[in-house]
Amino acid sequence: MIVVLTPNPAVDVTYRVAEQSVGVTQRVLDVDRRPGGKGVNVARVLDAAGVATTSVLPLGGTTGAWTAAALQRDGLAVTAVPVAGDTRTTVTVVDDLVHPTMYGEPGPSVTADEWAAVGVALRHSWATASAFVVSGSLPRGTDPDVVRAWVRDAVDAGVLVVADLSGPALLEAASAGASICKPNRDELLDATGARDERTGALDLLARGAGMVVVSAGAAGISAHTLAGVVTVPAVPDVHGNPTGAGDAATAGLVLALTASGSRTTSGAQRSDLLGHDLLGHDPLGHDVVRHALRSAAAYGAAAVLRPVAGEVDLDAVDRFLTQLDRTGSTT
Repeated sequence: MIVVLTPNPAVDVTYRVAEQSVGVTQRVLDVDRRPGGKGVNVARVLDAAGVATTSVLPLGGTTGAWTAAALQRDGLAVTAVPVAGDTRTTVTVVDDLVHPTMYGEPGPSVTADEWAAVGVALRHSWATASAFVVSGSLPRGTDPDVVRAWVRDAVDAGVLVVADLSGPALLEAASAGASICKPNRDELLDATGARDERTGALDLLARGAGMVVVSAGAAGISAHTLAGVVTVPAVPDVHGNPTGAGDAATAGLVLALTASGSRTTSGAQRSDLLGHDLLGHDPLGHDVVRHALRSAAAYGAAAVLRPVAGEVDLDAVDRFLTQLDRTGSTT
């Protein structure tokens, strides 16, 4: 069981148009409406890969009720934590010509008591959890310190923690000892104020992260520890809708690290092992890191081939993994 927290879920609306233009009336050719938020996208990909998940979601209003019902209709397990404010909506405008345009509402104000209820829901899940993923933004006005409590509780319970966050929330996850922090390169540099990827990763490691995995689009994906860096290239010549590709990459990373035989008995031990592997003392473990990065790259690329976030082309995942196995990695 993988527990996935989406702090700021949404109803994701995707409009397809012939060509994006500003300042003109446009005819929408197709509309897709589905539950969203980065963690929800991660959970959908994990579910498609056959892995059981529980999505913990603060939900409110008619949009929140619709989100919970829609996810349950899709067969995903949901723990809904009621909040007073309405769950937000995002609108993404896509065509086949340029990068999609996304309009994201900030989300409802969530009270300290409501966040405390989220923490209680999470603590109830640790007994059956093999990993905890916290992914996405925090609603406007939320104290990022709430992230520290979530991560610390999971680490203390021996659960592998993957934090796909940005800004102060990313720093809080690292300081709380997240097993893996997984920002993209822009998020890493923005949160740490660093000028380059390695310096930013070292900042998070110094704060307490076990490993920092940085996705950099066409430049590939890298795993950083104090001992060194392993990099896997991106799958070349993949075109489509990049929305949600980073979430699929997070799912691919978690899938590889929680697969039977690929992890130790606790998240804390797993984090220690991965840091040790990059020293080169354990070739088998080093292979686990590289395989996890290839899995992340393959799932991210396979998501680009699908029209909406939260979906992957599973046949493409297999092809891309084979392709990346031939390509290799750098250390």
